[in-house]
Amino acid sequence: MKTARLTCLRVLLATSPGKGKNSKSLDVALANYLPKLEEARDRALAQRLAYSTLRWLGATEYFSRKLLKKPLKSKDRDIHLLIQIGLVQLWREEIPAHAAVHETAAVARGLGKPWAVSLINGVLRNFQRQRETLVSGLEDSQSKWSSPDWLIKRLQADWPQDWQAILTANTRQAPMWLRVNLNKQSREDYLNLLQKQGITATAGSWSKAAICLQQACPVNHLPGFEQGTVSVQDAAAQLAAEILDPQPGERILDACAAPGSKTCHLLELEPAISELTALDNSSTRLQRVSENLERLELECKIVTGDAANVASWWDGQDYDRILLDAPCSSLGVIRRHPDISWRRQAADIDSVRKLQLKILSSCWKLLKPGGRLLYATCSILPAENQTVITDWLDTVADARAISLKVDWGQTAGDGRQILPGRGDDGADGDGFFYCLLEKTAI
Repeated sequence: MKTARLTCLRVLLATSPGKGKNSKSLDVALANYLPKLEEARDRALAQRLAYSTLRWLGATEYFSRKLLKKPLKSKDRDIHLLIQIGLVQLWREEIPAHAAVHETAAVARGLGKPWAVSLINGVLRNFQRQRETLVSGLEDSQSKWSSPDWLIKRLQADWPQDWQAILTANTRQAPMWLRVNLNKQSREDYLNLLQKQGITATAGSWSKAAICLQQACPVNHLPGFEQGTVSVQDAAAQLAAEILDPQPGERILDACAAPGSKTCHLLELEPAISELTALDNSSTRLQRVSENLERLELECKIVTGDAANVASWWDGQDYDRILLDAPCSSLGVIRRHPDISWRRQAADIDSVRKLQLKILSSCWKLLKPGGRLLYATCSILPAENQTVITDWLDTVADARAISLKVDWGQTAGDGRQILPGRGDDGADGDGFFYCLLEKTAI
């Protein structure tokens, strides 16, 4: 039995927080299960439902509690998730009610749990009858944010004026941003090309190469994608290479480089870089870097190694500039990866913060005097961002933060913080933090 809803269920079970270290990311789970569906429309539906269910998991949990007479046993987690898949179809998706109820309930029979068919049918039908009351009750509940309690409390403490906007943004689908390879075509010309193809898009206000599509589309529908004219990259992420500002003849390190979007952007910005090293501790993820470089007809040195243990791979030659896209909680990109909300735990923040400090100290040793290092994360938590920089600067004598004279984001300690969602200038980027550091003479 291979249906879109069954595949969606298997994806959600694979990403379940209860699986601990065996839990897969949504991207990995989708890559594992979608190819098993023969029809493109089934793959599209399974992916769409997986994203939507994870975005609204907290809200549909609230509905489930109200509709079930008693909680299901842990061994029936699959049935509970099926109910949530059905609820999100009836509540958030434009899917005919009959199909949402009938097709979702039928999956239980294929799981060898025919007793659950009538249960799922009953719960979903009751939601239809009680929808107005249930949705009204949700609005009066913290469950409306569809986020774990620890995250809501953390954001309330860290962003007392913005936490509601952040949580609202997390439940919305992120726009599709493109980065034009300005070595091959101007942004204006590419916008005209998109218009001729019937694709509506606008120029971004933050990055000189950024274009935002009005509606997302498969990359093979983008003119010139296979020829390297354009790449997919969020507007906020595109700022990294521009801030680092590579110069001709320089030796540059992109630490924690995979999947390589920022690596490629650096090479596009400055083709005359003397040497660029793309470093990552995962050879599998570095394969993505190689694929992106090949498509864009770019070259760099690819090294498998640990940025926190430079002795195992470093050749002893200092770098002029270093991009450190540090490991983080990724809480700034939840709207692109809704599983992050449910796979992260409060305790993760302290452990990743320690790793960030270790990597920052290790990479700093590789930088020439007068060289610059850009510390970047896709997190919105000060504990991973400005606090890391402040604490680290207290331990070194040869570093200073350089103020970023920009009109995006907001001041956050010695750096700049972008929050996810639409900004005052109309831009709609992911949550990112940037801090530019310079090595001074002691």
